[in-house]
Amino acid sequence: MSVPVKIRRRQGNSPEPDWPPGLSPLLRRIYAGRGVTKAQELESGLAHLESFHALKSIDSAAILLQQALVEQWHILIVGDFDADGATATTLAVHALRRMGAAKVSYIVPDRFIHGYGLSPEIVALAQQQNPKLIITVDNGISSVEGVAAAKSLGMRVLVTDHHLPGKTLPDADAIVNPNQPGCSFGSRNLAGVGVVFYVLSALRARLREQGWFSERSEPAMADYLDLVALGTVADVVPLDHNNRILISQGLQRIRNGYARPGIRALAQVAGRETSQLVAADIGFGLAPRLNAAGRMQDMAVGIDCLLAEDETTALKLALELDALNKERRVRQQEMQDEALAGLEAAESELSGDLPAGLCLHQADWHEGIVGLVAGKVRERHFRPVVAFAKTGEAGELLKGSARSIPGVHIRDVFAAIAANHPNLIDKFGGHAMAAGLSMRAEHYADFSMAFATEIERWVTPEQLQNIVDTDGELLPEEFNIEAANQLRSAGPWGQNFPEPGFDGLFTVVNQRLVGERHMKLKLKPQDSENVIEAIAFNHEDALPSGRLVRMVYRLDVNEYQGLRSAQLIVTHVLPDASAHNN
Repeated sequence: MSVPVKIRRRQGNSPEPDWPPGLSPLLRRIYAGRGVTKAQELESGLAHLESFHALKSIDSAAILLQQALVEQWHILIVGDFDADGATATTLAVHALRRMGAAKVSYIVPDRFIHGYGLSPEIVALAQQQNPKLIITVDNGISSVEGVAAAKSLGMRVLVTDHHLPGKTLPDADAIVNPNQPGCSFGSRNLAGVGVVFYVLSALRARLREQGWFSERSEPAMADYLDLVALGTVADVVPLDHNNRILISQGLQRIRNGYARPGIRALAQVAGRETSQLVAADIGFGLAPRLNAAGRMQDMAVGIDCLLAEDETTALKLALELDALNKERRVRQQEMQDEALAGLEAAESELSGDLPAGLCLHQADWHEGIVGLVAGKVRERHFRPVVAFAKTGEAGELLKGSARSIPGVHIRDVFAAIAANHPNLIDKFGGHAMAAGLSMRAEHYADFSMAFATEIERWVTPEQLQNIVDTDGELLPEEFNIEAANQLRSAGPWGQNFPEPGFDGLFTVVNQRLVGERHMKLKLKPQDSENVIEAIAFNHEDALPSGRLVRMVYRLDVNEYQGLRSAQLIVTHVLPDASAHNN
């Protein structure tokens, strides 16, 4: 049984900003509800980006990279097996080559063999290529042993990362991470690809000052913003003003026809038009296909797709990614059904009183998908979840992926458990809302108890309520394609700057099940005679016809056979039509 939804309507800040001319009342309300207090916060030009100079150790990183170029070192990029890591790896490889590096290669740990980050095992694998410099992207801040191993073999190490640091930092030649102690950079929410973008922007500026480009072409860093947009959206980092600029600029380049072949190919297999691409298309179309490589097989397929120089190669690799994503979806659905069925049985035994923190595990679960399952269970039961899969040659180890709720910093939860129970967790890392860990399988029961106990210390009963924030009701005259287009293009929307959502009362005029799991609807808004199309994904139960039903929804654009029309995406149906909290 899922946690009942409670609606909370966003309130705008006061005083209102001096809004840009021509901004509609609807968008003014939307932006105010997201805490916009200055019209400048809506600026999306590159001139408004935070300066790279504020990043701690950025000068040391640029000097090290300049030396690598001048002396023609072999540079090895050590990436990560998600979309952020893939885009960061691609950006680093391509930009360094454009700036004159003679030999740049990459390696991505196999999540099923090596695990995450610059481990001593990856260093041993890297040694076979004999690099002079290792650059970590989207990892490295917790790789104390791996960095030490690389340094002992005579390699230089530059760590670029955005994850939260532990108590001990690696002894790298330079570390660039907006979340490291002493860094005053104004946007701590950069994705890994964003950090790499800033590092290479600093390198280009230094090379320009030194006259490096007098004999070779100078790359335009804006050419890499399509990668930055893709990786930033895919990693679901909070969209502060700086990240919104990076994404806006990247999307603009994609829509204007300047995307690299790999991104165009991903959009094609996902059925998205690059000329109309928005952040949601990346999040639900491109990113899952790119991530599928790291979840199901090897992220090298995804990186090679992004590095492809021609359309034919890119499309061939994008089709491979699409096939992997289809396989991932089938396996994920199986695992989700198993997880939810197990929890329903547990609820019956416990009279509906589940622990505040949930741990899930089945022997045959797929290591690359447990994080997605944790996220789906979190959405349904609205409490922190860790889902585990077996790993190791004999299945003696467990790797877990966690998803949290607002107010529960999941990485700090793991840190507290590690401090109170030193032998339970082998390794952990991550962010406030998502983190990962590994431990011995024999410790699963003890960890489950420790996790539930620690979560109890963090939460109040109110925090375990499934509160859905909305932007109130749409006016009858706002259910149209013009308003839908406005909302679609007014983002980018994402974490901490959510896509507009509304609640209201509707009469169900017509309904039919499509695709076995989705309900196609015709709805009549209250106080209106107009009927609007809607769809409720993963909602198989028939809705009451002929009486008012409260729904939470998004206003979106539906394109079918070349025609564009307004459509509602129904996300919640409330049993009590009067239920909402102002």
